[in-house]
Amino acid sequence: MRHSPRIRTVLSCTMLVVALGAGATACGSDGHPLSAKPYDAASQIAFNGPAGSQKADPDKPLEITAEGDEGRITDVTATDAMGRYVAGELTADGSRWHSTAPLAAGADYTVRVSTEDDEGSPGRKVLNFATDKAAKKKQLKVTLGPVAGKYGVGQPVTAKLSAKVKGKEARGIVERALKVRSQPATEGAWHWVDSQTLHYRPKDYWPTDATVDVTSNLEGIKVTDRLWGAGTKPLRFTTGDKIVAVTDAGSHWMTVYRNGEEINSMPVTTGKPGYATRNGIKVVLGKEYAVRMTSASIGASDFYDKMVYYATRVTDSGEYVHAAPWSVGSQGNANTSHGCTGMSTGNAAWFYETVRQGDIVKVVNSYGADMDPFGNGFGDWNVSWKKWVEGSALLGGAKEGPEPADVARLRPQSV
Repeated sequence: MRHSPRIRTVLSCTMLVVALGAGATACGSDGHPLSAKPYDAASQIAFNGPAGSQKADPDKPLEITAEGDEGRITDVTATDAMGRYVAGELTADGSRWHSTAPLAAGADYTVRVSTEDDEGSPGRKVLNFATDKAAKKKQLKVTLGPVAGKYGVGQPVTAKLSAKVKGKEARGIVERALKVRSQPATEGAWHWVDSQTLHYRPKDYWPTDATVDVTSNLEGIKVTDRLWGAGTKPLRFTTGDKIVAVTDAGSHWMTVYRNGEEINSMPVTTGKPGYATRNGIKVVLGKEYAVRMTSASIGASDFYDKMVYYATRVTDSGEYVHAAPWSVGSQGNANTSHGCTGMSTGNAAWFYETVRQGDIVKVVNSYGADMDPFGNGFGDWNVSWKKWVEGSALLGGAKEGPEPADVARLRPQSV
């Protein structure tokens, strides 16, 4: 007797399951509208695509129309094998859909068309076709940099184009296809240096120990009437510690920081009058154990021809941080070089071993000109973030921060 309530409960639950099962059977019956299989809408739609094994012209838009008066198109989805969607517009009456963005060249497409007849019954048709490849002479190739490896936190990403791209719309297509992702994530943007060169940098330096992936989705995409995107090999590089060397040309001293903490300080000499070292932020371009430096390379009036050791390059024009044992007496007291930063052999060897490509060398209080943003190495960090973003075809002129509508949408609700 003590167990009878439990038995009754189990029996009741069993009856409930049976009742639900019966309901599910009724819902699956042929009489229920949701059980109706979508009909083949092949006879209801017309498609302007190629027949059989023919290839479609990527220059021509897609067009799908509903034939007759007994049905209409309710939705069209067109994607290529890479998962890229084709933008399109459907008329209000559902009689016609057409693409509003160019197709990719040399791509395979799947088009899914949904329809309904005058009784509301759904129809479905799947179409497959391919587009012709772009001629090689019309392909826009992208060379990404730097090469894979480990860099300092100041290393910009570069994209070199095989042809000139002008106009905001065409540049926007290219820029939208070039993706840069870092882990940890950080804010960044592309900047058009000229019609064939883009640089990408974060708002601040890259995070330490970050992984940066650069990819291009430009393959097959129409950029202009004469240019179609070519395939690009993805790029991955990593960053190390944040190394920043600050050279004060006024006090003739360099201080080196790792992740914000001072790790060394040493006397130096920089450019003398007429050859003053450039002010500003520079990025280490490379290191050479031995470099021959001559007056002919910079057009100096006073002749010199020296082998220089432990040379760390910071500009394309030949500015280095290097060993200068002949000027040890001036280091910490006077500027006597032809523009380079000189130090003792021991200090130069330490600096050479400590820094890597992409690390930061900043010169302050020099009588020299400012470091060029572009064209003489990487002066990218001398451009303010506001100016940098203005060089983007997608972000130029955009206001920083969320729009008022977004602020309202993201504002926490009171409870």
